[in-house]
Amino acid sequence: MLSTPLGLRPITTAPVPCKICDGPANLYGVVDMNRPCQTAHAHRAPLTGVPIYYRRCADCGFLFTDAFEDWSIEQFRTHIYNDGYEAVDPDYRIKRPTDNAAAVARFWAPHKAGMRVLDFGGGNDVFCTSLRAHGFAEAVTYDPMVPEHAVHPDGKFDLVTCFETLEHVPDPLATIGAMAACVAEPGGVFYSTLTQPDDFDSQGMSWWYVAPRNGHISIYTQHALALAWHKFGFKTAPLNSGTHLAFRTLPPEWGLAEAPTAA
Repeated sequence: MLSTPLGLRPITTAPVPCKICDGPANLYGVVDMNRPCQTAHAHRAPLTGVPIYYRRCADCGFLFTDAFEDWSIEQFRTHIYNDGYEAVDPDYRIKRPTDNAAAVARFWAPHKAGMRVLDFGGGNDVFCTSLRAHGFAEAVTYDPMVPEHAVHPDGKFDLVTCFETLEHVPDPLATIGAMAACVAEPGGVFYSTLTQPDDFDSQGMSWWYVAPRNGHISIYTQHALALAWHKFGFKTAPLNSGTHLAFRTLPPEWGLAEAPTAA
């Protein structure tokens, strides 16, 4: 067992239970803690010399690190979601939430007057502010990482949104369960997280989305997402490799009753 700095969980070479399905998750690969998303314009920070080991489930393919299991919210704020975060994700403050609000407004515009929307992991409230500007009667932000939005809202919501959040959480089942508990019946969860591509086995840890500096510590397969939502009685439909819809029963007026679901 190796000791690690910054309060990271020590590494063991023995397999651990998968966080999604309890299958065996062996060590799979390692990257530096400062590795950001590998995009064309990625910010290149100096290496820290702190290795972050990832594991992959042999059964559902879920890729995750347990290095941050013992961190508090304050430690995440200090070491990842700090003043340097915008350099590795320049779109997160304004562009992404504004674009996401426009997409939701286009699709759900006919229902906006009576729809309660909760943005789970919504950060700075830009998404909900924009959604309200589009005419949605009620749009509420919840994000435990942001003190002014850390109070969990009361009641059920017709639509829960969750953009680029699930890859950041160390306990995906707890997060998915918390979202599921907020959904009205009928209702749904419109969420985004990029799933592993078909050639992930050949790309491995070089895949651009494996990025602890961005807080990407949980990387899913479609199968892993389906298993996770199923534990809470939900189905999940992949709309593409990055956006998904989870639901028990969809409102018929949404016109999505026949949405295909992941296996």
